[in-house]
Amino acid sequence: MSAPAIPVAGPVRAGGRTKAKVDHWNTVVEVWLRGHSTIVYAFLYLPIVIVVLFSFNANRLATIWTGFTVDWYAIALKDEVVLSALRNSFSVALPNAILATLIGTAAALGLQRVPKPVRIVFDALTYVSIIVPEVVIALSTLVLFASGFSFINDLTGLRLQLGVPTIVAAHMLFNISIVLLLVRARLSGMDRTLVEASFDLYASPWRTFRQITFPQLLPAIVAGFLLAFTFSFDDYVITSFVSGPGSSTLPIFIFGQVKRGVTPETNAVATMMLFVTLALLAVGQLALARGARRTGGVQEGGMAGMIAQQR
Repeated sequence: MSAPAIPVAGPVRAGGRTKAKVDHWNTVVEVWLRGHSTIVYAFLYLPIVIVVLFSFNANRLATIWTGFTVDWYAIALKDEVVLSALRNSFSVALPNAILATLIGTAAALGLQRVPKPVRIVFDALTYVSIIVPEVVIALSTLVLFASGFSFINDLTGLRLQLGVPTIVAAHMLFNISIVLLLVRARLSGMDRTLVEASFDLYASPWRTFRQITFPQLLPAIVAGFLLAFTFSFDDYVITSFVSGPGSSTLPIFIFGQVKRGVTPETNAVATMMLFVTLALLAVGQLALARGARRTGGVQEGGMAGMIAQQR
């Protein structure tokens, strides 16, 4: 025979007023947070939408809409100054991405095998290169190149000057650290049992790296390459300090145009840069997602998640 149910005393305030009050405040807070988030995102992305929209403006005045046209894209692609800046941007971004990826990946693999005190020192140097403001990096590299070139020119009679190579070298200071963090984050989450099994089967270190380690690191390497390319392609601060005659990139061109007044052609160039950047980042995210599916893991948060995991 089951025991009789014991009645539970209800709340002091009849009619569920306390619960209704809590639900009411939850609704208010939720609405406020959603509204706040909408305002923040509108503040961040609405100016970008306006730039893209007015790149199709038929009027030469960028602030007065008179009709839709794509002529400004054709004008921009026929402008020799724009094409020269575009060539310089690719001449800077591509070598920088390749070198930063090679050096950053090699550094990540090397730091995995050093004692912990040494690794802590290099970790600190890596984070410092990312945390230090760009203007400080730009000024320090400018002073280094100016003093170094002056000494070498006086000693050897050469005429070294600022240009594309100095821009690549300055960008690598930041991008190597990005690649290093991404690859190390991937290394920390990699299954080491496969490497140990490869050594147990008497595979050489090179064969183990080529068939076991490298395929698992490939998504992070691709993401690091694309991020290094994107950061270098879009950079203005460092580039403006260490660029020389004939080495102006697209960001420098756009900033110079803004000083004389924004036109739909300027908006068209900025829009093309935006789509190139977004396309590269999308390719990097797809590479990470594909690598996660291939290894059976989950890469939460994409590239940003890998950096957060390392930190």
